[in-house]
Amino acid sequence: MTNPHSSDTDPPTDVKRPGAFAALQRANFRWLLLGTTLSNGAQWIQQVTLSWLIYELTGSGTMLGSLNLVRSVATLGLATIAGVIIDRVARRTLMSAVNAWLFVISTALGLALLSGFTALWPLFVFTFLGGLAQAIDLPLRQTVVFVLVPRALASGAVALVQTGWALMRSLGPALGGMLILWLGPGGNFLVQAGAYALITFTILRIRFPAEPSTKAQSSVRGAFREGLQYVLTQRRTRAFLLMGWVLPLFIIPIFAALPPIYAKDVFQGGPQVLGALLSAVGVGGVAGGFATAALDHVERRGVLQLTALLLLSLSLIGFALSPNLLIALPLLALAGFFEMIYLTTNQTLLQLSIPDELRGRVTGIVTLSSGLIPVGSLIAGIGADLIGPRAITLALAGVALLIAIVVAAASPTIRDYRMSEALATGA
Repeated sequence: MTNPHSSDTDPPTDVKRPGAFAALQRANFRWLLLGTTLSNGAQWIQQVTLSWLIYELTGSGTMLGSLNLVRSVATLGLATIAGVIIDRVARRTLMSAVNAWLFVISTALGLALLSGFTALWPLFVFTFLGGLAQAIDLPLRQTVVFVLVPRALASGAVALVQTGWALMRSLGPALGGMLILWLGPGGNFLVQAGAYALITFTILRIRFPAEPSTKAQSSVRGAFREGLQYVLTQRRTRAFLLMGWVLPLFIIPIFAALPPIYAKDVFQGGPQVLGALLSAVGVGGVAGGFATAALDHVERRGVLQLTALLLLSLSLIGFALSPNLLIALPLLALAGFFEMIYLTTNQTLLQLSIPDELRGRVTGIVTLSSGLIPVGSLIAGIGADLIGPRAITLALAGVALLIAIVVAAASPTIRDYRMSEALATGA
């Protein structure tokens, strides 16, 4: 049997792979996919609501970035032990607890806003508490995918989960924008709470496989050190992890922090324009998710990843230079399309490089990259205030473009990596 820790030396192996949508034949995965998609929808409604509310109250791009920075503090503070928690606590129990926490804080903020309470500090408190939950929920759901489906189905399963995320990025902001008009921000948060109530049902429907009884043998510090040591010593895992930092630092901030500014100050619109901008990215992402699943047979996944990053960067540069909304929306859709191909390919190869016994701990470390999103968003927000949203978009997308070119030229570890290698490792 192949040693899962020898991922840097395993030779390429031809591995026959099933259809891209084979994971849907498994009921447990279908329930996970439904619950994860609902959770993503609630998060996107939350994002568009918080972003619009903060910018409406303050008119400051820096304040938008600061709100995301608060989430980063919570995520980074807990992410170091989140993976250890995932490897120790029963998955159903942990998923239920996190979901209940999100339900409670969403309900509380919704009721506060409906009562007319419009101070800024509850928004920051909510963001911090939500960041704590997401620090566990994100790596937990990534880990559960690989628990519920066999290795050969992992690529298609990840693509389907990411497609659900993109679908909600399309529908969630549009729905959030409409709900701001219909129900107000408070009503939006109660809608989120309703989504978390439905997610509880999906968790109860999943039949988790038996979990090993040796979960809690080492200390928390020792367990975290094991995961960190694996990341530091495994060349491929480390390379794909570093490539995963490109999106949260340079790409996602454009999608997360700048749309309210583009909607209000560049395209002279309101919540409907904001929803349209974010939805365009989501529509492209849905198409990109299905395209990635259909590309399951492609061997040169390293080349696919770098090509997607190159085209993603060029799409955003075109968006920043767009003279009107009619041209901007298709370019944002293209950006969402290539972002999804890049993200799904990167996450699949990264997860397939991790041995099952360390998956929770290493995934927790990988998820630290999500803490970079608010850092990038703060830079994007400050840049929008100082040099304008178009100029900061050009700067961030330009850096991502340069990274794609340099890595393609200088890193055979990524450029030459094949999917058959990823599937053979640990088989």
